[in-house]
Amino acid sequence: MTKHQFWGAERIPDQTGRVFVVTGANSGLGLATARALAAKGGRVVLAVRDEAKGRRATDGMPGSGAEVRPLDLADLDSVRRFADGLRADGVRPDVLVNNAGVMAPPRTLSAQGHELQFAVNHLGHFALTGLLLDLLAQGTDPRVVTVSSTNHRQGRMFFGDPSGERGYAPMRYYNQSKFANAVFGRELHRRLTAAGSPVRSLLAHPGYTATGLQTSSPTGLVKLLFGRVLSPLAQAPERGALPQLFAAAAPEALAGQFIGPRGPAELRGAPTVVRVAPAADDPATGRRLWELSERLTGVRYAR
Repeated sequence: MTKHQFWGAERIPDQTGRVFVVTGANSGLGLATARALAAKGGRVVLAVRDEAKGRRATDGMPGSGAEVRPLDLADLDSVRRFADGLRADGVRPDVLVNNAGVMAPPRTLSAQGHELQFAVNHLGHFALTGLLLDLLAQGTDPRVVTVSSTNHRQGRMFFGDPSGERGYAPMRYYNQSKFANAVFGRELHRRLTAAGSPVRSLLAHPGYTATGLQTSSPTGLVKLLFGRVLSPLAQAPERGALPQLFAAAAPEALAGQFIGPRGPAELRGAPTVVRVAPAADDPATGRRLWELSERLTGVRYAR
């Protein structure tokens, strides 16, 4: 039992005056996160690939601080335009929630030629975080929350073939992308701590939650498994979003923590601190992924 056992969205403190950027906020976990933060007075920037869907998502959203901005994480040029737009408009985020993701599509390449899952789930968020980090450092209780998955524990980095040119398998490369999320979150924590930055890096995962992730991209047996066979086990997005909401807004959340559901196999339940796979917490792997990510994105963090 932990002190977070009964933590719910109603326990989020007043967020008036704070600005949140949530990627993939037009549906699923991102939308549930945006709604909960807006309900507590936060100004929420819904960073979405489809602006029309984003605008529909804001209908009926509590509060008056929601806005929609285009962001395609599969295109690094779009990531730069998004960051430049925030800067030009004087929008200073206090919290960045790296939530958007794709799962197990047939092998597809991003605008810059990277495997889509690695591009969207990791590289786009790596670039976005780096481009916004100086703005975040000026914020109030600034945080970067990167959403991973229990699947990171089955993943590893294919440094010799990160885009699956020689052996792509949808779930294997999904697991790689979620492993990369965990490695990034921990390496970012180490670097921010060493630099004395006020920005905190945290990780979160939603357990097993009913969103479009399991059905929009996968095909064949993967879609059947996650879309039908396991669907009765899934919790609602409002519950699945609690770990990332805790990481983003709970005063008691600490830098470097990984927040997930406390239930059996971390599939569902109230948020609590969970374990990062030792392989994902290896500093040598963190440095290697960081160097690769800077080279592939062209975004170099301040030393």
